[in-house]
Amino acid sequence: MNVRATSGSSGATVAPAPRFYSVADAAKVIGTSPVTLYRAIRDGEFPAVRIRGRLIIPARVLDEMVSAAVAEYSAVDAAQWVAPTLPAPRSPREV
Repeated sequence: MNVRATSGSSGATVAPAPRFYSVADAAKVIGTSPVTLYRAIRDGEFPAVRIRGRLIIPARVLDEMVSAAVAEYSAVDAAQWVAPTLPAPRSPREV
């Protein structure tokens, strides 16, 4: 489990790392603007989870992208981390 150190009034403590990031927080982590990240998500180029209209980024996605970039010694294309979208099911009227 990932942990991060935080300091409080009683000294250093260890808190668990977040499991999910907001788009704004994920954008800060990867050094881009939230608008750019929203566009990448909208265009199917960055993985995200949508819950009732709210988008969140699993921390695991960011961790695994970094691990892949380090292991491969190369840039990682985030679009390759998104499952291809399936066509919408056809209604009985269209058949």
